[in-house]
Amino acid sequence: MSISSISSRISNFSNSVTQGITNVVPKMTVKGERANNVISWIGEKVSSPQNRLILGVSALMSQPFIDLNNKKVDEDTRKVSAARTVAKIIAGTLTGVAIRSGCIHAIDAFTKYPSQITPDMKFKNLRSLFAPSEGLLKSLDHYKKSLGTIISLVVMVFTNFLIDAPLTKYLTNKFVDKIHQKEQMNKSEESNKTKEVKHE
Repeated sequence: MSISSISSRISNFSNSVTQGITNVVPKMTVKGERANNVISWIGEKVSSPQNRLILGVSALMSQPFIDLNNKKVDEDTRKVSAARTVAKIIAGTLTGVAIRSGCIHAIDAFTKYPSQITPDMKFKNLRSLFAPSEGLLKSLDHYKKSLGTIISLVVMVFTNFLIDAPLTKYLTNKFVDKIHQKEQMNKSEESNKTKEVKHE
């Protein structure tokens, strides 16, 4: 069997799966003007960093409680698991928002048409580094946001190992230490109460 026939079969299978999913999903048309305005507003106003922040906050409000209510493991394991989940969400959200925001701002700064560059700008030679040809695109803002998001995704492939993992480990250790300190304080308080009752 040749490579081209294998490639053709894979492509046909992929197309049939895509078509099958499309057929199952119900067709829906948003007709209300208000709903369309809301959708348009979200598309224009909610940026990639804000989207990542919303996902992080929603995860923080739900996932730790799933770990804490896992009755298949003991209480100490549940607490450590919840602490690690919280640490992972915080680390991922902070780095995700910071990198997305930084990349989008960098692309915005270095994606200017020659006509937009003024003499008082710093790094004038780099200001058109990512700019397309003038008149090629209808919306330069859309282009800049998309390019910033793409570059941030590439950057985050590396920061997942360089920043996320060490930060998650650091925060997990801090949270676990706090949990153990609190447990020790509770035990000592209970011990003191027991001693006081015995003396009475």
